[in-house]
Amino acid sequence: MACSASACQSNCYKTQQEEEEAVKANNNTNSFAANISSSNNNSNSGLCLKCKANQPISSNSDGGDDARFCIDCFRGNLFGKFRFAVTSNAMIAPTDNVLVAFSGGPSSRDRSLPVFGVGVAFVDESSVYSAPSNETDKVIGDVRLIVENLAPPSKELYIVPIESVYSSDSGDERERLKKLLDAVGDATGREDLLLHLRMLALQKVASQNGYNRLLLGSCVSRIACHVISATVKGQGYSLPADVQYVDARWEIPVVLPLRDCLAKELTMLCRLDGLKTVELIRSPCTGINGLVSSFVTLLQEENPSRECTIMRTAGKLIPFHFNKIEEIDDSNVLLATRRRQKRYNLKPNESFSSESFCFICNSPLSRSDLLSLKNLESHKTSSVCCSSCQFQILPQDPSSVNELYTLLPEQLFARAKHDNLDHCSAIREQIQDCLLSEGEDET
Repeated sequence: MACSASACQSNCYKTQQEEEEAVKANNNTNSFAANISSSNNNSNSGLCLKCKANQPISSNSDGGDDARFCIDCFRGNLFGKFRFAVTSNAMIAPTDNVLVAFSGGPSSRDRSLPVFGVGVAFVDESSVYSAPSNETDKVIGDVRLIVENLAPPSKELYIVPIESVYSSDSGDERERLKKLLDAVGDATGREDLLLHLRMLALQKVASQNGYNRLLLGSCVSRIACHVISATVKGQGYSLPADVQYVDARWEIPVVLPLRDCLAKELTMLCRLDGLKTVELIRSPCTGINGLVSSFVTLLQEENPSRECTIMRTAGKLIPFHFNKIEEIDDSNVLLATRRRQKRYNLKPNESFSSESFCFICNSPLSRSDLLSLKNLESHKTSSVCCSSCQFQILPQDPSSVNELYTLLPEQLFARAKHDNLDHCSAIREQIQDCLLSEGEDET
């Protein structure tokens, strides 16, 4: 059956010469299109990925934003991450009073907090590391100068000695702190205990000075290390509590607006804006924390996306009920803020709504932790404690536990004794179905 030349798409009506000319024309068209595409790629190569007009900050192709964006787009992208974290999680409202924990590093520097009240706290740990007084004075002087040069309005600066976790009438606070750390035989346990005391000091200064938010500069790089180290230490149950934007289990809720930013990006921003950073005097980590930090650094060198991958994976863990700011029902708060809060508020698993926390690190306790305390009433020296703190901080010799209790800051000591008395019945209720009744054989 013959086909019509005007309708046929198979070229069956064409002569051989016509077919050769058609193929030649098609090849010329493809070659022209390829040249155009190549020309466009060459013209855009080496230009900012976003604006396609300016040169990127760096010529390195390691996957970082400094290798893809120009200065303006890089700064806008980084500030955008900060703004989105704050607004989408409704972590800070214009009426809030925010205390920023200043570590001296790139995560502590920011010029975009003029709306709400801001104070700055620096925890001085020189008594722990026995640094020369002249070096300590220089670091504190640099911190004061940095805070004074921040954008108006002026920020109140609080220099908080780490030993301030003890009350002033408890005697020699420095000596007591030294004895406490010396009583912990495990290197990782000492590092973790110092971290918990640092949080205690920040909470204390925030509470005493009328702040209702504590802002930490924890970024992707630091959280990625924490994810691995917490997993190694057996803190998988409580890990979701530490990697969210908001942590309201504390008296003063803790917020992490830099949770989506890399340390490399923050360092680059400080360099571009001429922001001074301070190198703190601290001993290198020698335990699990140090090993994990080196491991993650090596992974990041091999693949620049490793830290983000670890962070995204941990971010999928189901949060606890305290990993959100309570909904605001206040006519003084902008309607847009309340809408964002309702839109992005986390939907936690209510089965995780444990009210029992480790008296040392304040981590939520798992059922296995509670089961290990089933004879709590008959052991007055025992307290509600997570397995990590139990094995890395508390002495293995039961006779030494009471001695360590006497060295704890008053707040931790009171929490231990309070938990011991008030949580016994609550714990027994939570694990009742796992306990054996009298006369039952354990087998």
